[in-house]
Amino acid sequence: MLAILFSTVCISDAAEESLGTKIKKVFEPSPTPTRKHRKKKPTPTPSPETSPKRKKASPTPSPTATPKSKSKRKKTSPTPTPGESPSATETPSASPAESPEAGRGKKGWPNVSLSPDAIEGYEKYPSKVRQILDAGLALTKQNLGYTYGSADPANGGMDCSGFIYYVLKQNGFSDVPRDSSQQYVWVRKAGDFNAVVSRKEDSFELDDLKPGDLLFWRGTYNIDRDPPITHTMIYLGREKRTNKRVMVGSSDGRTYDGKQRWGVSVFDFKLPPPPKSGDAKISPVFVGYGRIPGLTEN
Repeated sequence: MLAILFSTVCISDAAEESLGTKIKKVFEPSPTPTRKHRKKKPTPTPSPETSPKRKKASPTPSPTATPKSKSKRKKTSPTPTPGESPSATETPSASPAESPEAGRGKKGWPNVSLSPDAIEGYEKYPSKVRQILDAGLALTKQNLGYTYGSADPANGGMDCSGFIYYVLKQNGFSDVPRDSSQQYVWVRKAGDFNAVVSRKEDSFELDDLKPGDLLFWRGTYNIDRDPPITHTMIYLGREKRTNKRVMVGSSDGRTYDGKQRWGVSVFDFKLPPPPKSGDAKISPVFVGYGRIPGLTEN
């Protein structure tokens, strides 16, 4: 009986052990929840949550900062710079001798007029030459300004070719053209023109220059025309006081006695200096001179 009971107890213990091992086997997979913990490790999903927060933080300052900087730039640019830049650009435009826009509203030294007695040998000039020069000198006493596009002193001023046109028209030259380029063609066709290449005041090319001759320049301002003549005046002769060559006409910045004048005046006649190498600015060039077509010498 004892043996049977003992065997049954052992069997039950064995059965219990087998059940225990089975239970252990059942619960041994419980470490697999650690895999769930591994899955929970992706719960560092806060990291993606934090990263968008950082992204949110990064965009917020950038839009706010950039408009401020732009607004500052917009505030700084309009104030002083545009106000100063036009003046800076306009002042150089006044410096070229014959820019058509430069003379408007500009005032330099007073216009100059000379009496015939102040010009050397004036009394010996041909009568028709004196008549033309007298008409030109009379205009210098009217305080006329430089008015681009005008050929009438009633407008308060004239441009260079308008002065020539008005004076010659008033003295019987009905065929005189209006602009300086065509006045140059008018003289050239008449066949009495002297080209000047030299830049020296004592050049032999000026030996035939006579009072009453028309003087021509190119390059005094930018314009697309052919021939490219841009300025004209009338030669007066030599001033007694200085022995310098002088001329009469309308200009927006040529000089007399070293001072700039704007309007109808007497001016010094001198050849412009050669342009500096590499200088892209306007460079006046004296082209030559010629007799007024149809002008008699008596």
